[in-house]
Amino acid sequence: MPPAQGFGTNTPRTKLTQSQLNTILLRHQAFRKSQPGGVRANLKMRDLSHLDLSGIDLSDADLSGAKLFSARLTRANLTNANLYAADLRLANLEKADLRGACLRGAVLSEAMLVEVDLRDGTLLHYTPSGEMMPHNFEDSVLTSELTAAVIRGADLSRAKVANAFVMQTDLTDAILRGTKFMRANLTNSNLTGCDLTDADLSEANLSGARLSGAVMTNCAIGRANFTNANLIGAILDAAQLRSPNLSAAVMAKVLENPDDDLRNILTLHLSWIDSGGKDGKRADLSSLDLSGRNLDGINLSAGILQCITLRGASMMGTSLAIADLSLSDLRKVNFTKADLRGVNFERATLTGANLTEAQLGPVHIQGSSSHVWRANLQRARMGMAVLKDADLRKVNLSGANLAGADLRGANLSEADLTGTDLTGADLDGTVLDGTSLTDAIGIEEMTGT
Repeated sequence: MPPAQGFGTNTPRTKLTQSQLNTILLRHQAFRKSQPGGVRANLKMRDLSHLDLSGIDLSDADLSGAKLFSARLTRANLTNANLYAADLRLANLEKADLRGACLRGAVLSEAMLVEVDLRDGTLLHYTPSGEMMPHNFEDSVLTSELTAAVIRGADLSRAKVANAFVMQTDLTDAILRGTKFMRANLTNSNLTGCDLTDADLSEANLSGARLSGAVMTNCAIGRANFTNANLIGAILDAAQLRSPNLSAAVMAKVLENPDDDLRNILTLHLSWIDSGGKDGKRADLSSLDLSGRNLDGINLSAGILQCITLRGASMMGTSLAIADLSLSDLRKVNFTKADLRGVNFERATLTGANLTEAQLGPVHIQGSSSHVWRANLQRARMGMAVLKDADLRKVNLSGANLAGADLRGANLSEADLTGTDLTGADLDGTVLDGTSLTDAIGIEEMTGT
C-alpha cells in the first residue's frame, strides 16, 4: 500500500512509530520548559495514525496536514497547536484542550470530542523557574478556529466552543448535546441532523446556517442570530418557536387555506399516479407545517414531503409508498397500518410515533430490469416509537435510534441495523433472521446473546 499523500503536494506523509514519536515529544516537553536540547515538535505532514498521544502536552506544536486517523489524544493539551488540514477522522480527543488551536480545514468526521475545550486560548510561556505565565503583549488571546472543517458525525457532547470560529463548517449528524457555543460564529455552517439537545447557543451567530432535521430540545438560543438560517424540519420547543430570535429564520410554511389547498394537491396527485405521470401533478408538501391534521387514508405514494412537520398528525392507513419524508418532524404521528413500503425516513424524527402493523418492507419495481426499493430509515430517531407487528423486512435502520421502542412481533428479517441503538427496546417475538446487527447497541441484553 502506498504511503498517504499530503494536502496540496505529491510528497507522501512519513509514518512514525510510537518510539519515534515519543522521542520528538520528549524534546517538545523540554522546549516548552525552556530546557537545554528542547525542540518544538514539528509533526507537519507526518502519519501518526493509531498512535497514542494521550495526556501529552502538544501545545504550540505544528501538526498541519498530519494524519491522526484513529489516534488517541484523550486529555491531550493542544493549546494553540496548528492542526490546519489535519486528518483527525475517528480520533479520540475526549477532554482534550484545544483552546486557541487552528483546525481550519481539518477533517474530524466521527471523531470523539466529548468535553473538549475549544474556548479562547492564551499564549503562555515558561519562566526560568518553571512557572507557566501568559505573554504580556497584544493579541495574546487566540480564538479557536474550526472554519471549513469537516466534523460529520463527530461527538462534541459538552464541549466548550464559546467564542470560536466555526464558519462554513460541516457538522452534519454531529452529537452536540450540552455543547457550549456561546458567542461562537457558526455562519453558513451545516448542522443538518445534529443533536443540539441542552446545547447553549446564546449570542451565537448562526446566520445562513442549515439546521434541517436538527434536534434543539431545551437548547438555549437567547440573543442568537438566526438570520436566513434554515430551520425547516428542526425539532423545536414551543418556547423556542415563540422567540423573536427566529423571526428572520427560514421556517416551515403554513397553507393559507389548508383544507382546499390539500384537496387540490391530492386530486392532482391521484391523477398523476393513475396516468403514470402524464396528467395531474406530483404532490410536493416539502417544508409545510401540517401538525395535528387528520390525513387518514390519503394516497401520497411517491410524494415529496421533505422536511415536512406532521407532529401529532393522524395518518392511519395512509399510503406513502416510496414517498420522501427525510429530515421531517414526525413526532407522535399515528401511522397505524400505513403503507410505508420503500419510504424514505432518513434523519426523520419519529419519537413516540405509532407504526403498529405498518408496512415498511421493500417495493419490487418492474421494468427493463427488476429493482428492489428498500425503506430507508438511516439515522432516524425513533425513541419510544411503537412498531408492534410492523413489517420491516430489508429496511435500512443503520445508525437509527430505537431506544425504548416497542418491536414486539415486528419482522426485521434481512434488515440492516448496523450501529442501531436498541437500548431498552422490546424485542419479544421480533423476527431477526438474516438481520445485520454489527455494532448495534443494547442487542446483547435484549436477545441474551
